[in-house]
Formats: sequence, C-alpha cells, structure tokens
Amino acid sequence: MNFPDFIEKFAEAIEVEDAKTLSGSTEFRGVDEWSSLATLSVIAMLDEEYDVQIENAEFRELKTIEDIFNCVKSKQ
Repeated sequence: MNFPDFIEKFAEAIEVEDAKTLSGSTEFRGVDEWSSLATLSVIAMLDEEYDVQIENAEFRELKTIEDIFNCVKSKQ
C-alpha cells in the first residue's frame, strides 16, 4: 500500500474530481464533497480495498487523510 494510491482511492470513494487537490495534511471533513455518506463510502472502501475495519467511534478520532492511512497501515 502506498500513499499516492491511497489518496486516489480515497478521492474516488468521496467523488473528488481531482485527487491532486488532496494531500496527507488535508482535513477530510473540510473537503466540499464530505458528507455522512462519504464517511460510509470511505469505511466501505477501507474494508474492500485493504481488508481493514474501522469503527465509527475510531473514525471520528481521525482528522487528516494521513491519519486514516496510518490507521489502516497499523491494522494490516
């Protein structure tokens, strides 16, 4: 798993047109496309692509895209 691919998959999950607008330090809840449905889409993508489950309570603690990436890496 590498970070650029992770950002691409994240962008696809929340339907961001240009993944280049996202970086590790991006606070994902501030992205225009972010919604409660986006939360579910990202959690589903993590399960499907990386076989990692993140509970809602744990997900709420994460702030940036890099936080999500590091969380996934720690569970693999």
